[in-house]
Amino acid sequence: MKTTYILLLFSLFCFFTVQAQVDRTIMPTPGPAPEINLGEPETFNLNNGLKVLVVENHKLPRVSIQLSIDNPPILEGDKAGVASLTGSLLGKGSKNIAKDEFNEEIDFLGARLSFNSQGAYAQSLSKYFPRMMELMADAAIYPNFTQEEFDKEKDILLAGLKAEEKVVSAISGRVQRALAYGKNHPYGEFATEKTVNNVTLADVEEFYRDYFVPANAYLIVIGDVTLDEVKTLTDTFFTSWTKAVPPSFSYSEPKNVPNTQINLVDMPNAVQSEITVQNLVNLKMKDDDFIAALLANQILGGGSDSRLNLNLREDKGYTYGAYTSLGNDKYAPSRFTASAEVRNMVTDSSIVEILKELEHINTQPVTEKELKTTKALYAGSFIMALENPQTIARYALNVEKEDLPKDFYKSFLEKLENVSKADVELAAKKYFNVNNARVVVVGKGSEILSSLENIDFHGKKLPVLSYSKTADRIETPDYKASAPEGITVKTVIEKYIKSIGGKAKLEAAKSYAMTAAAEMQGMKLELEMKKTTNNQFMQDVKMMGNSMSKQVLNGDGGYMVAQGQRKDFSEEEVMKIKEESALFPELNYATLEGISLEGMEMVGDKNAYKLKVNDNKLAFYDIETGLKLQEVNTTEMQGQQMTSTSNFENYQEVDGILFPFKLIQTVGPQNFEFIVSEIKINDGVSDVDFE
Repeated sequence: MKTTYILLLFSLFCFFTVQAQVDRTIMPTPGPAPEINLGEPETFNLNNGLKVLVVENHKLPRVSIQLSIDNPPILEGDKAGVASLTGSLLGKGSKNIAKDEFNEEIDFLGARLSFNSQGAYAQSLSKYFPRMMELMADAAIYPNFTQEEFDKEKDILLAGLKAEEKVVSAISGRVQRALAYGKNHPYGEFATEKTVNNVTLADVEEFYRDYFVPANAYLIVIGDVTLDEVKTLTDTFFTSWTKAVPPSFSYSEPKNVPNTQINLVDMPNAVQSEITVQNLVNLKMKDDDFIAALLANQILGGGSDSRLNLNLREDKGYTYGAYTSLGNDKYAPSRFTASAEVRNMVTDSSIVEILKELEHINTQPVTEKELKTTKALYAGSFIMALENPQTIARYALNVEKEDLPKDFYKSFLEKLENVSKADVELAAKKYFNVNNARVVVVGKGSEILSSLENIDFHGKKLPVLSYSKTADRIETPDYKASAPEGITVKTVIEKYIKSIGGKAKLEAAKSYAMTAAAEMQGMKLELEMKKTTNNQFMQDVKMMGNSMSKQVLNGDGGYMVAQGQRKDFSEEEVMKIKEESALFPELNYATLEGISLEGMEMVGDKNAYKLKVNDNKLAFYDIETGLKLQEVNTTEMQGQQMTSTSNFENYQEVDGILFPFKLIQTVGPQNFEFIVSEIKINDGVSDVDFE
C-alpha cells in the first residue's frame, strides 16, 4: 500500500512538473503538412488515341467511370446550340439498344449514366461495372440520333431560351461573356432562337463525328476494379471507336477595356440590379502563383467572411451576398469577376464599394489572420473533397490535361502552407484589375441610369455605355421622355378601356372567374381567382391540390390563410384589397386623387405610358394598342420594401372583352409564368366562394 502511495505521488509530481514547463501563451509550431495519398493512376493508351487512367480503391464495392474529351474551344457560329443539342441527344439509348430499354436497365442496376457534348459519367456498384462500361461505350460510339428525339430536344432548348429572356441573371451571364471575349469567340458566343433554328439533325451528326472523337479523350476509372479488368473491358468496348482528329480554330486574342467603364443592359422587369465587375486574366493551373491566386481570391470575395461580402452585406446591407471568382484556362484568357445583386437605389454605391475593395486588395496588406484562416479553409475543403470519387477523377484528369507535376495534389497541402503574404499580395496585383475593369450592370435603366452617370471614382466620372440583351452597342434610351402634348391620364385610360372592349361591356360584367397554372421547380402551381362588383374577392394558390395561400374578401371583412394559419384582415388591409379586387380598376381611376402621368418608358420592346396610380403602384400601357403591359407594386413586409412586377401578355377575347392569358409575376428572384386556362364572365361565381 505504501509503495502504491509513493508511485502515485511520483506520478503527480511528474505531471505538474511537465505542466509547469509548458508555456501556453506560445502557439505550438505546426507539424509538417500531411501527405495526401490519392492513389497513383496506372495508365495505358488505345491505338485510337484514348488514354485510360485507373485508380484502384477497394474500400467500397463501387466504381466511377468518367469520359472526358479535352478539345480546344469550339466555335459554333450561326449554328450556336448544336453542341448543346448533341449533348442532350447522347445517352438516349444506342443503335443497338432502344432508349426505353436502355434507361430501364440503368435504373434496374441502380446506376447513374449521363452525357454531355464532350464526355460522359457513370457510377455503379463494382459487380455491375462490366455492364456499365459496355452501356457507356455503346451509347458513346453508336449514338441513336433520331429526328423525333432531335425535335423534342430542340423544342426544349428553344423554350429555355425564351424563358431566359426575362431572367436577369441569365441575360447578365450572357452579356458578361460576350463583352469580355466578343461574340465571335467560342467563350463569347451564345445560342439564340435564330441560331438554334439553323441547326438540323445532320448538323448534330456532323458535330458528333468531328468532335466526339478519341484523339483528345481520357477515360478515368476509379474504384473497386483491377487494372487487368479495365484493360480487358476497354479493349473490348472502346477499340471500335473510330480514330479521328477534330478540326481546330484560331481566334483573335480578347483584351481588357482601355479604361474602367460601366456597361448597362436595361431590363425593365428587373426588381434589382445584377452587378458584375470583370477583367480578363491569364492564369493556368501549372503557373507558380496559382495557389497564391486562389488564396487572394478567397480573401477578397470567395466566401461569407471575405472582404467584399463583409463590406456589402454585413456593413452596408446592400445585398444578401457579394462574391468573386477567378478562372483558369490553358487555351485562352479566363475571367476574374466580382458580383452582387443589389437594390436599385444602391446600385451606384455598390459599384463604388466593389471598386474600392479591388483597389484595397492591391494596396492594403493581407493580414496574418486572413491568410491563416483562408489556408485552413482550403486545406479542410481539399481533404473533405477527397471522399468523392468524382473529385479523385478530376484531380487525376487535371494532372494529365493541365501538364501538372505528378505530385501536384499529393503535395498540395505543403505548397499551400508555403504560400506567404507577399505571394498573395503579388497575385492580387497581377490578377485583380481596377483600372481596366468592365462593370456590367443589368437592371431597370429608368431607375438606375441617372445615378450610374453620376458615379465619381477618384475624381473621375465613369463612362456609361448601353448594350442590348444580345450584347450589341445601342444608344442610351431617354427614360425621361415626356408624353406628347394632349396625352393625359384620362386619354390613356380611355384608350385602354376602349381597347379591351369598351365601357359598356366592362360595366355589364358583374362577376369574373379565372383559373391558371404555372411551373415552380418542376411542380405545378394552380391559381383560382374570383371577383364580383359587390366587393367580393377570392384568390387561392394551390400546389398538388393543397392550398398554399388563400385570400378572401366579402364586403367589409375578410381573411387570409397561409400554411394552415388564418389571419383576419385589418380595416386598412380591407381598403387596399377592395381597390385591387375591382373587376376593372381603371373604371375607377378617373375619380382617384393623386394619379398622374409620369411620361413614357420601355416595357420589354414596347413603348408605354407610365401612370403613377398611387405611392405604391405604377401601371404601364402600350402607346400603340392601349393595352396594359405591366404593373409594379411596392409593399412593406417585415420592415423591408418588397417590389413585385406583373406583366400581361397574350390578350384574348372572352364575351367581347380582352383579357391577358399569360400573367408573369416576378417577386425578388422568383419568376412565375401563369398560363390562363379559363375565364368566365357572369358565370361560375356564387356567394359561397367568399365565405
